[in-house]
Amino acid sequence: MSAITALVLGAGNRGANAYGSYGMAHPNELDIVAVAEPDAPRRARISTAHDIAPDLQFESWEAALARPQLAQVAFITTQDNMHVGPTIAALQAGYDVLLEKPMATSPADCALLVETAERLGRTLQICHVLRYTNFFSTLYDIIRSGRLGDIISIDHRENVAWYHMAHSFVRGNWGIEADSNPMILAKCCHDLDILLWIMGQSVTKLTSYGSLYHFRPQFAPANAPLRCQGDDAQVCPAAATCIHYAPRIYNAESANPAGPVPSEYSFSPGDFMLNALDGGNTPQSRWEKLKTSRYGRCVYRCGNDVVDRQVIAMEFENGVPCTFTMHGHSDRENRTMRWDGTKATLYAEFGYDQAQHIRICEHGGMYHDVKEEIIVPPPASSGHGGGDHGLVRDFLAAVQGRPSHRQTTARASLESHLLAFAAETSRKSGHSVDFVQYKKQI
Repeated sequence: MSAITALVLGAGNRGANAYGSYGMAHPNELDIVAVAEPDAPRRARISTAHDIAPDLQFESWEAALARPQLAQVAFITTQDNMHVGPTIAALQAGYDVLLEKPMATSPADCALLVETAERLGRTLQICHVLRYTNFFSTLYDIIRSGRLGDIISIDHRENVAWYHMAHSFVRGNWGIEADSNPMILAKCCHDLDILLWIMGQSVTKLTSYGSLYHFRPQFAPANAPLRCQGDDAQVCPAAATCIHYAPRIYNAESANPAGPVPSEYSFSPGDFMLNALDGGNTPQSRWEKLKTSRYGRCVYRCGNDVVDRQVIAMEFENGVPCTFTMHGHSDRENRTMRWDGTKATLYAEFGYDQAQHIRICEHGGMYHDVKEEIIVPPPASSGHGGGDHGLVRDFLAAVQGRPSHRQTTARASLESHLLAFAAETSRKSGHSVDFVQYKKQI
């Protein structure tokens, strides 16, 4: 069978690296033949990597979709507030679509995308990559097998690392809700999708609390400038003691013309951070980029307004209570969870920089009598614990008529997105939300 051809709309980190790399690793399955990307260097990089013909390189999604259908599927990985237009146009043009999460920035637009795909008979799959990790597949199988007995309660936490919070949700594209989405949607729709998938049922009611606490001007160091590098190469006076000092975070400090600032802190940025900075491969080029980039700003003076802590208390249809906690001040990037059943309790941790593990403690013993411990080593093949490539593989199978039980259908994704919007409604209003009634109003 020949490879499925794809048009990529948006060649940033997700489009070019997370999903586009699947075509490099599996050219017999996926062939990226066209791209639309307004940033010329990014457009050139993905075109070179996939040998895309010059006449199939576009500066805008409008130009690409104005042409007769160029490929079988479209990967849409534009910014959050640019999902609706290209997705509807691609569906209408005959493409099956893999759409980056979150689907859209309003409940009505999310519903519109689902209704459009269903009306046209197209596959619209949302990038809920966690379903495609070995870890969450194992967790799903254990809980659905009944080994824990009847589920009594669930506690699920998304612990966002301090550096990821500052990079993406303070300095980055998701720091201001009006320009993107509420953080509970932009960051946590993965987790809400996982909870709904494993439970196999919807939520009936919820309450949510949260706020932005730390990344505000009153917490800025004394005399801190608007940018970490300051003016005329005079760096921030708190550079030695601030964990968020940008030249250190983005591996550019050795290029400081005044000499590196001595500090007890050291940091090795992730590829997703350096790719977002787009400052080249040398400390000098990154130092220059930080002078004008949003990532060079003081984290306390970014004008950001999304929360850095939020909790949702919810109840499923069968009465099972669940608490979900998200915060942006963790020492590491991980998810921790506890599932209590009538027969056993499950403790689990899913992270990217350490082994993933699940412990099952059967009732009847004393003090954490561990019956079984399962170590789930994350595959090295792709990001999100192997979920990025697993998602693409599943999408390609779905468009060929071979969907799996893990497929994130658009209708299923709508449920988790509406759950996030309802949580934000509760947080802002201070009232509980009847989720059954909430969905009827969309």
